[in-house]
Amino acid sequence: MPIRVESPQGEAALTDFLLFHDRVYESRSARWPSFVPLQLPALEGRGPFAQDRTFRPFLAVEGGRPLARAVGMIDRRYQRHWREPLGHVVLFEALQDAREATRRVMDAACEWLGEQGAVAARVGSPHAPLDMPFRLDDDGLLPPMGLRQNPGYMNTLLKDAGFETERGWVDYRITVTPELVARWESARAAARRGGIDLVPLHDVPESQRVPAFTALWDECFAEHWGVVPSTEDEFALLLELQGPTGVLDTSVIAYRDGKPIGVLWVAPESTMMAVLDPDRTLRDEEKVNFLGIGVHRDARGQGVNLAMAANAYLEIVRHHGVPYLSYTLVLDDNWPSRRTAEKLGAYVCASYVTYRRNLRR
Repeated sequence: MPIRVESPQGEAALTDFLLFHDRVYESRSARWPSFVPLQLPALEGRGPFAQDRTFRPFLAVEGGRPLARAVGMIDRRYQRHWREPLGHVVLFEALQDAREATRRVMDAACEWLGEQGAVAARVGSPHAPLDMPFRLDDDGLLPPMGLRQNPGYMNTLLKDAGFETERGWVDYRITVTPELVARWESARAAARRGGIDLVPLHDVPESQRVPAFTALWDECFAEHWGVVPSTEDEFALLLELQGPTGVLDTSVIAYRDGKPIGVLWVAPESTMMAVLDPDRTLRDEEKVNFLGIGVHRDARGQGVNLAMAANAYLEIVRHHGVPYLSYTLVLDDNWPSRRTAEKLGAYVCASYVTYRRNLRR
């Protein structure tokens, strides 16, 4: 039967479109489910993740059977900030034998992006919860929540559909030891002696918490490749969803002389939300946190990032007793952050990539 490309509309069709994710990953014995409550409102043009963005979903179907999906996205926040007429393709998923379907769905998405004025399409960008880089390694382990656990064939399908590697990322893991705990305590103590105050989000007045965190986050990441300015509504929603995990205790704002200079978002492991096969038990190294860290350009190179991460790790180890931690994704060439990971005792555990397809070749 011929492959046709549809553009689903309406709540029921878009919900099925998003649940295709679960079909792609049903062979995984441990997997993260689709995030319909976060993603559906965006595709319908409402909610914080739809602000200043336009979406167009595409689904490749053969005989009523979905084979591949993708969403074209024009992110005006990105285009204004980076002054680049770039389009994004998000939420790409495909079955293993879907080479032609992937080509068809990506051609449709890229054609639509071109009609919106885009000169290139990026897939696998840091756009949580809509997109994240694609994993190259496949050890079968459950990654930190929010990261992709795509099978390796998806990278091949993307290359076959005309995409090229644009940037690389590394993921870091830490095996907790008494020596590392002592190192983290030393790093935190040194920062405090240097006049740095590490204030957990639960100690920031509620009325100031989201505005202060969002403003500082955007300042710290203003020059970070691919990152898009956030909104207070986005952080408020994430805080509401992740609050029960203890994110208010582990996430901090760093101050010096009353001035905010660093920001850290750490969500302790939340594998209770993962889907497991009946005979599957999670390994300790799968029960890890998510981490995002930023330091204001005027305070970099002063140990602020080291102290913030060390503080969060000490909090997690003290209250959760986990034997493994994550430093999460870092750009290949972001050596200040990679050196921080190494000082914290982290080691590379996986590689990820972001892809780009030029539309005016």
